[in-house]
Amino acid sequence: MAAKLVPIPDSRFPIPDSRFPIPVMSDPDRIKLEPSWKQHVGDWLLRPEMQALSEFLRQRKAAGARIYPPGPQIFSAFQATPFDAAKVVILGQDPYHGPGQAHGLCFSVRPGVPVPPSLVNIYKEIQSDLGVAPPDHGCLLPWARQGVLLLNAVLTVEESRAGAHQGKGWEGFTDHVIETLAREREGLVFLLWGSYAQAKGKVIDARRHRVLRAPHPSPLSAHRGFLGCGHFSAANRYLQERGQAPIDWRLPPLAQLPLDPLLA
Repeated sequence: MAAKLVPIPDSRFPIPDSRFPIPVMSDPDRIKLEPSWKQHVGDWLLRPEMQALSEFLRQRKAAGARIYPPGPQIFSAFQATPFDAAKVVILGQDPYHGPGQAHGLCFSVRPGVPVPPSLVNIYKEIQSDLGVAPPDHGCLLPWARQGVLLLNAVLTVEESRAGAHQGKGWEGFTDHVIETLAREREGLVFLLWGSYAQAKGKVIDARRHRVLRAPHPSPLSAHRGFLGCGHFSAANRYLQERGQAPIDWRLPPLAQLPLDPLLA
């Protein structure tokens, strides 16, 4: 049996209480979505299926379910990477479902939380591809601040219940996000790891964007081609060919990780 990942308290990055209120999606003025994203995709949150999702989340919370990430962090991927700032998009599937792990960015965990196995393999590939040593934490927020949109297909989950909120409405919203990016932006890099992400990315026009595909970094599949894929250097080459600054895939050590409002 795998060892349980237990958060290690870090006084600089306290773990939010999971009892934070669920975002209200019936009133545009109360939707806590970064302004540029609200301009491009905010109307989708007013659709009937999103109202049903909001009601489902409130009911589950009223029934005592612990929902992750905490309410204020559900849309953190958008807050960290505004619409026009996105340069690379990494698609995940479901938030982590352990206490203190999820904070709104796919594959990322809060500082002080053990690095999950898939992220361990991502770090291994970066080290092999770029010679960058793995950091001592799993917080990817510095990537997001550089323009890496770390987007899960489903934005909430329940404690110890992987996939608990699949099929409840989030997928339609995140499909719309991808379609809007693919249509209204040009020259993005999409990293599609695993069959789920690749199916979700079928709407992306590879003539307008760089689409890189590989197996999922999970220990179950990473050896089938994720390890050795070279996606991180390939993404930077594409950006530089288009005159854009590359992503610095290095992450500072935990002791030097900047304080950020999204980790408050």
